Amino acid sequence: MSDLEEFHHELIADIQGDADVLGLVTVEAFFEKVGELLTEAGELDGANRAYFEGSVSGNPARIDGYGGDPRDGDGVLSLILCDFSITDEVRLIHKDRLQVLLNTLHRFLKASLKRDFREQLEETSSGFGVADLIATTWKDIEKIKLIIVSNADSRTQADAAKVTDVDGKPVTLSVWDLKRLKQYMEQGQARANLVIDFEKDFGGGIPLLAASGAETSLESYLAVIPGKQLAAIYDKWGPRLLEANVRSFLQARGKVNRGIRDTIRDEPHMFFSYNNGLSATADAIEVEQGDHGQRLVRADNLQIVNGGQTTASLHAARKAFAEQLEQVHVQMKLTIVPREQSELVVPRISEYANSQNKVNAADFFANHPFHIRTEELSRKVLARGEDGYRDTKWFYERARGQYADERGRRTIAERKKFDAEFPRSQFLTKTDLAKFENTWACLPHIVSLGAQKNFAEFAKHIGKRWGSEGAAFDELWFRRMIAKAIIFRATEELVSGAEWYEGGYRANIVTYAIAKLVHDAEDREMVVDLDAVWRYQDVSPDLKAALLVAAAEAQDVITHPPEGVRNFSEWAKKQACWKGLEDRELSYPEEFDRVLISPDLANERAREARADKAVETSVEAELEVHRLGAAFWAEARNWARERGLLSPRENGVLETCAAIPSKMPSDKQCAIAMVALGKLRQEGYSETGEVDS
Repeated sequence: MSDLEEFHHELIADIQGDADVLGLVTVEAFFEKVGELLTEAGELDGANRAYFEGSVSGNPARIDGYGGDPRDGDGVLSLILCDFSITDEVRLIHKDRLQVLLNTLHRFLKASLKRDFREQLEETSSGFGVADLIATTWKDIEKIKLIIVSNADSRTQADAAKVTDVDGKPVTLSVWDLKRLKQYMEQGQARANLVIDFEKDFGGGIPLLAASGAETSLESYLAVIPGKQLAAIYDKWGPRLLEANVRSFLQARGKVNRGIRDTIRDEPHMFFSYNNGLSATADAIEVEQGDHGQRLVRADNLQIVNGGQTTASLHAARKAFAEQLEQVHVQMKLTIVPREQSELVVPRISEYANSQNKVNAADFFANHPFHIRTEELSRKVLARGEDGYRDTKWFYERARGQYADERGRRTIAERKKFDAEFPRSQFLTKTDLAKFENTWACLPHIVSLGAQKNFAEFAKHIGKRWGSEGAAFDELWFRRMIAKAIIFRATEELVSGAEWYEGGYRANIVTYAIAKLVHDAEDREMVVDLDAVWRYQDVSPDLKAALLVAAAEAQDVITHPPEGVRNFSEWAKKQACWKGLEDRELSYPEEFDRVLISPDLANERAREARADKAVETSVEAELEVHRLGAAFWAEARNWARERGLLSPRENGVLETCAAIPSKMPSDKQCAIAMVALGKLRQEGYSETGEVDS
């Protein structure tokens, strides 16, 4: 069985499992899974389920979802069609089949602009909601992106292909087939088809100057790109041109920088002098030698890691200041980064480079200490298994593909052991974590914005907390965060199986319901007992009953917006929607009080847990100091003294450790010794006393 065939079977099994657990049809479960992937990959700001299947003038028309209000996304309307089928063999999609799928989606788009078509639809249906959104925002739409997602193997190149314009507005097609889904899910590679052909598609190559230093350095260049050309490239590829962290940054802070815009409008000839330029990376490039030096003619997977504001602003100026844009040139630092180094190198380039609005590395990067600590905790904190005997763990994936990589490099026997230790149901990502935490922070309208926008908001908060409260993100925090995950996933199942559930908007209902429960507990000056949920790795019947009450009310608020609001998904993104649910008085079962505890008790448990951990850490430090032995500490002491790396107190403690057993360091001294050793190792110290290269 080939790797693609194996992935095909695993994907179908995952979708069927999700559908069974959540009470969904398989194509809906498929949409939910790929919607998260498309959002994380930057193809969409968020994925909203909006199913319609019917006919237009006797021809089939269908849609499965859309990417949010185009007014919130640079005027880009994204429409999604799913092609999912359960088969033993991998299906193939050839050009004619792809054309049929494209036509059904394109037909729905055009029909949505006709009043008689919209009037045929039930006003409470999700199909009407998206058709009405298209019609009412049409004047603000500048570009349409049609996205086809399939669990078949496509045999045609169609990504970002041009499609027939609609009412003078450009339309492009993006295809995510089985190979592309596999590539992204296992390796985080969403941009396999992002090839910039400057010569063929964008008016010609750009001047290039080699800037690499030593042979061991990465291949680097300096380039000057016309503003008009950069704007055209962004017009075709959109946010996919921006490295994910920059993309999140722009979503959180707005698209167009006023200072950049004013320079384009008033002093375009000075743009090169005033602007800091771009920092970009690529997997590979093609260079030609011309009469006046080298020219860049092609770049594979070009990513702008700093300069997103500049790029977006130039694109915004295409219509308003087209004449001035002809005079604009932008400098670009281009680094060729092999894929195997990209996870480490690209975030550092983005972090260290200068830009008009510096991206805060503390907020977004997967290798930030917050994510690293969460990952470390997930690999060691034991949870109660389903049988009550075998312990399991929750796998936190801080970088896309970690889970698949960890599992894939094991033998079949080792995979069984891995699956028992890290069940697939106990897997979560950065965007999952942000969803759970922001729900608990009573921000369901922010969660409803979609995975990336919600993560950007969460990241700003965590970036601030990490500096002042980094120590608070410990094992107790991790256990309580997982309890929130358990509650969230249990609520998804409860909503799907509820008699009152009308179908659709489940993601919004779930986050609203939990936020309402948390809010109402706080009104009683109580909190949900997360420690009990962690202990049993399950949600009690009493808590489930209360969640169902809140969820039913959440559905009512979301599906009954104020007069004039027709799209429920967009309504759920408004603070006014949350305010409507927040202010409602609910009648919970009497048993609700059983799942609540006082904040004082929760804090007391936290103090006790952290005190126990401190004792445990102290004992571990004492054992490690004695295990390493006097000779080791003598060598470490000498190495530190030669370089003046430690304080007098730390030097004195190492002196005591070097005299074991004639002198016995106290438990406090052992803790100081281990901290000091950590400092030395950061400076390159190894057990041989040599500096690590």
